[in-house]
Parts: sequence; structure tokens; C-alpha cells
Amino acid sequence: MEKLTFYAVSAPEKLDRIGSYLAERLSRDVVRHRTGYVLIAMEALDQLLMACHSQSIKPFVESFLHMVAKLLESGEPKLQVLGTNSFVKFANIEEDTPSYHRRYDFFVSRFSAMCHSYHSDPEIRTEIRIAGIRGIQGVVRKTVNDELRATIWEPQHMDKIVPSLLFNMQKIEEADSRIGPPPSPSAADKEENPAVLAENCFRELLGRASFGNMNNAVRPVFAHLDHHKLWDPNEFAVHCFKIIMYSIQAQYSHHVIQEILGHLDACKKDSPRVRAGIIQVLLEAVAIAAKGSIGPTVLEVFNTLLKHLRFSVELEANDLQGGSTGNANLNTSSKDSDEKIVQNAIIQTIGFFGSNLPDYQRSEIMMFIMGKVPVFGTSTHTLDISQLGDLGTRRIQIMLLRSLLMVTSGYKAKTIVTALPGSFLDPLLSPSLMEDYELRQLVLEVMHNLMDRHDNRAKLRGIRIIPDVADLKIKREKICRQDTSFMKKNGQQLYRHIYLGCKEEDNVHKNYELLYTSLALITIELANEEVVIDLIRLAIALQDSAIINEDNLPMFHRCGIMALVAAYLNFVSQMIAVPAFCQHVSKVIEIRTMEAPYFLPEHIFRDKCMLPKSLEKHDKNLYFLTNKIAESLGGSGYSVERLSVPYVPQVTDEDRLSRRKSIVDTVSIQVDILPNSIPSDDVVSNTEEITFEALKKAIDTSGMEEQEKEKRRLVIEKFQKAPFEEIAAQCESKANLLHDRLAQILELTIRPPPSPSGTLTITSGHAQYQSVPVYEMKFPDLCVY
Repeated sequence: MEKLTFYAVSAPEKLDRIGSYLAERLSRDVVRHRTGYVLIAMEALDQLLMACHSQSIKPFVESFLHMVAKLLESGEPKLQVLGTNSFVKFANIEEDTPSYHRRYDFFVSRFSAMCHSYHSDPEIRTEIRIAGIRGIQGVVRKTVNDELRATIWEPQHMDKIVPSLLFNMQKIEEADSRIGPPPSPSAADKEENPAVLAENCFRELLGRASFGNMNNAVRPVFAHLDHHKLWDPNEFAVHCFKIIMYSIQAQYSHHVIQEILGHLDACKKDSPRVRAGIIQVLLEAVAIAAKGSIGPTVLEVFNTLLKHLRFSVELEANDLQGGSTGNANLNTSSKDSDEKIVQNAIIQTIGFFGSNLPDYQRSEIMMFIMGKVPVFGTSTHTLDISQLGDLGTRRIQIMLLRSLLMVTSGYKAKTIVTALPGSFLDPLLSPSLMEDYELRQLVLEVMHNLMDRHDNRAKLRGIRIIPDVADLKIKREKICRQDTSFMKKNGQQLYRHIYLGCKEEDNVHKNYELLYTSLALITIELANEEVVIDLIRLAIALQDSAIINEDNLPMFHRCGIMALVAAYLNFVSQMIAVPAFCQHVSKVIEIRTMEAPYFLPEHIFRDKCMLPKSLEKHDKNLYFLTNKIAESLGGSGYSVERLSVPYVPQVTDEDRLSRRKSIVDTVSIQVDILPNSIPSDDVVSNTEEITFEALKKAIDTSGMEEQEKEKRRLVIEKFQKAPFEEIAAQCESKANLLHDRLAQILELTIRPPPSPSGTLTITSGHAQYQSVPVYEMKFPDLCVY
């Protein structure tokens, strides 16, 4: 061997003939099963290959590869392993110049076949599989670094290599569930365990993939998982994509996410558990990609997930509507629970992805999701709900709000205007999202995520009478000008939402807790002196509504409102630290503790609490009195004139378009039902609220054109879509109400109609209008319609 090596190195031009002779001998010995001679010939070839590095080695390599192919074609496992070992040695040699005509198609096919060996002897089977994996690794190393030859990345090769590696990786006894990247296997494990060796080779393959080759390497993974039904359960699928995401270059992560989204679209008609498995894989991929570059796929991810969320809800709604009795019901309930698994997986993915985005992107995603929420009376949402029905629409509203809740978790905006712009706040506080107690809870929790910029919410958890608010160590900053402007513009909208939310008949304990937290967070984050007065007015109005009970609420809800008011006034009195105010609140709470404990949150929200039969006969000392509060605050420099004006929620155009009960009567005209229930200075005033702010709004003409256009659009839409009976009833009630109000304000003298035509002759103090229909009366000098 030494003489042959010296001869070959001295005369490299002879290498071609030496290789041809050895190849001929080896071929003859393989056929005749002369294993000893085969081993000698391969040893000679290996040593010559390692010793000679020159241009003349090219023809010798062809003879060498021909001999390796002969060994791999033989049925002897020992010879197959021998050929593989020789090829691996050759693969580790770096050639000076690429060989353009050399192809490795045969080796890819043969090594892939060896990876699937089913030899009867387990030891031999393992040995052959390890040889096949090492051979594939050698092919990858030999070809992947050659920039002028990219044949290994062609689909026909990847479709053999990747499934062969995954097939051996499946033999891992326990699926990987670690959060971080899996550790590299030890050298001993690589040699002995096909699964570990295949995993290492798979990592190496993906690590060498470039931008243009990434998709060809990933797509066979989906085919393998589909063929072997590995999405349910999906532990192996999750393990594979963890390896993929940690092995590829960070800037290519979005390619993998796009491929997963595309496969999810392709499998939308598969079983719910398969779809849930794919979505959970997406969650793992997103969790890793979000730490680095996620590319242009942000909106695509959310759009695809929301589309599948709507599709899942639609399937669930159809199953519920089409379900019949007997076994069909069992199947429907089983499929229903499976669809909920899909929906929860989608929400988790949306929330995790959104919470890992930078703030500027997260605000866009918040607007994007809010734009998908179906809101009655508007057509701005882009999510098709035509096939869902009322139950499906409510379900999709809950799912989207849960997604929004997860995205907003941990979001910190410098100003509240950034967190709650008008285009986001208006649909969030829509009456359409108040029709169910669960919807109202989600809306309030989303608001808390965006308002709580100093992490005070955990300290306020649980509605209760706090003995000393200072012990909570609440963090707050001075209210900035932008926040003050926000409250001037949107404060009434927030108050109205809280006021109406307190008066819902299906409220549960959690609703009152969240409403209390909303009032407390507004006080901490957004309240100046003017806002504090408005919040106290709101609390007194809630107390009055519970006493008068125009909405016929059950006794539990009335007591719940009283307890909410007590908890909040106790909180705000200590926050503004006005001693006289604190004293009045403490005195009322003390009297309630002894005489009416059901007016306190610690008692009313217990499982078994004795409720009063009525609230009309209670002593006035059990109530928070407006005159006492005004007196205490006025002594500390607060402007308390507005406290004497009862709070009345604004009526919005959507109230008239929504399916909820009309609040026009409650808002426009307040009637004193129980004048003797509380002192006269604390009873809700019957006069209309006329304040400086109201006059200012009446005079201010900025934006009037836009408002008029919007009103006209809503009226047209209403007359196009609303039932005729509803339109007729509303027109009649508006006409009657307008007639009564005008008669009160202008002290009109209305004479009987002179003729059966239905017109009226109306006389004012200085003008006479004849033959004017009631619903078209105009008084230009007073600007009243």
C-alpha cells in the first residue's frame, strides 16, 4: 500500500488507470462474494483518495463513486455500510474546483431507501438506517457548499431526503416539550441512535438553506405529517417545527410562517383536531419568530387566523342549528367541543403573537381586530357574518374580544389618546357589545388593559370597602394635557357606558367588580377636579336609579349598584383626601354596616345574603347625600355647582339603530316617582340640564357638516333596513315627545285643528304659524326642530 501510494503521488496521471483497475477487480469480487478482497480494494481506494489532491484526481473520483454505488446496490448489509463509510470520507474532502458533470441522484435515492430499512434483525436494521442517515449527511455536505451546483435543493431530492430524516426522528421515545432550542446531541448519541443522528442531520440541512431553497426544504415536512397523520396528536409536529425555527437563519422565519398559513388554508375542511394541531404548531413557530424578524407577514397571520376563526364559528353554529336528537346530538356536542379547541388555539396564537409585537405594530393590530368585530347598525367590519345568525354573531364577538384582550395585555401607551383613539373607542363601547354580560366583561377588561398604565389593577382587584387606600401604594402621575383633552372629548361616552352597564339585568358579581375597577382606574389615570365631580355625579345618579328603579331591576341588582357606589365613593374620597367628604362617606358606610349590610359589597356578593323587600322605607342616613358632598367639596375649593345638576347619559344615534331597549324616555324626561323616599334636595331634578358645556356645544359649529352627513347616512340606512312597524312606532313616539317638549319650553297655545286635514294652527308669543303639521314645526328664532 505504501508503494502504491508513493507511485500514485509521484505519477498522478496514472490515477485514472489505477482507479479503473481497482473498480474492475472490486466489481468482480462483489459478484463472486469475495468479501475479503472487496475490503482490501476499498481500503486501497480510500487511502489513495486521502493521499492524492490534484487535478488528475477527477477521473479517479468517478471510478471511486462507481465502486461505492456497486457496494450500495449489493444486498449485503456489511458491504452497504462499507460503501457508506467510504462515501462519507470522500464527502469530507474539499475539492479545489467544482465538478459540473457529477451528479448524486443515485446516492440520494439509495441512502434514503436505507433510512427506511426493515431488516428482520433489529441490530442490523439500526446499523443500515444509521448508514443511510450518514450517507445523506455526506451528500448534503458535499453539494450544499458548492454555489455552482444547487441540485440537492431540487424538490425531487428534498422529497426523498426530508421524509427519510423525519421517519427516523419519529423514533424519539419522548417528544420534546422544552421551551428553548433543543441541545445538540453528544457524539456518542450521534453514532448509536438513528433518531438523534437524523435530527442532527436535519438541523444541518436547514442551517445551510438559503433564501431561495427554504420552501423546498419545508414543504416535504407537511407532506410527511399529513401522510402519517401526525397533526393529532401533534407533539412530533411541534418538535419538528421547533427544530426548523431554531435551525434556519432568523431573517427567513417568515417563510416558514407563510408555509404554515398556506397549509392551514389547504386543510380548512379537515377535522377540527387537525386544524387545531396546525394552529398550535403555528403558535410555537410564532413564539420563536416574534423574538427576531417576522417580516411582512404580521397582518397576513392575523387575517388568516381571523378568517379561520370565523369559519370555525360558522361550522359550530351550523352544527347547533342542524343537530337532531339521539346519536346525532352526541356527535354534534363532540364536534362542538372540538371546534372550541380550534377557537381557543387561534385566540392563544393571536394573543401570543400580538403581545410580542412592538407597540407601534400592536396598535395597528388592535385596530385591525376591532375592525373585524361585528357591530349592529354599521357595515365597517370586514368579517363576513352573513351565515352566522344571532348566536354565531355573539360567538364571534366574544372570540374577537378575547383575542383583543390578549393583544392589549401589557400594552403601555404614553397617552390615553394613543391607546384609545376615537376609531377604536366608538365600536368598543357600542351598545351592540352590551347585549350579553360576557361581552360587557370583555369590553371592560380591554379598557382596563389600555387604561392601566401604572399596573394598579391588581391592587384594585375585588370590589370592597378599602379601610385605607394609602396602604395599596397606588402609582399615579400628574394628568397630562392630552389626557385632559381626551376626557373632555370622550368622558361622557365612558360615563354613559358605565351607567348603562350597571343597569343590566343579567349582571353577575364579576360585572360589578369590573365596573368598580373602571371607575377607580379613571380616577387614578385620567381624573382632574372636573372629572372627579363628574364621577361623583355619576355615582349619585346610579344610587338614585337603584332607589327609583325605573328599569324594574331585581333586588339583588339594586343592592349591587348601591354596594358599587359605596365602594367607589369610599375609594375616591380617600384619593382626593377631603376630610369632610371622607367623614360623610365613612359615616354612611358605618350606618349601613349596622342597619343595611346588603348595601355593602362584602355582604351583597356573598352566596347567601338576606335581601330587603323594598328600598322605599329606608332612612336617608343610609344614602350618600348630594348636599353634604357638595358642602364638603366646596369647602376644599372644588367647583361644586355642577353637582346640583343630575347626571343624564347622552343618547347616541346607535341607540336608535340597535336592538336594545330604547332609553329615550329615561334620558329625555325624568319623572320623580318617589318624591318622599329621600330628602328633596337629593331627589333627581326634573329640569333639563343646561350647562356651560351644553351651550358651548350648541354654539360650536366645527365639524357640523360631517355630523350632518353621518346623520343623513344613518337615517337612510335605517329606512332601508328597519321594519316598517318599527319606523312608524318611532316616528309616532318622536312626534308626540317633540310636541310635548315644545309645548313646555315655548308655552304654546295649541288650538284644535280647524279642518279634518290634520294640520294645526299654533300661536307663539310673537308669531303665528298656520296649517303646520306637528312633526315639521320650526321656530327659526330659537333654532329648535
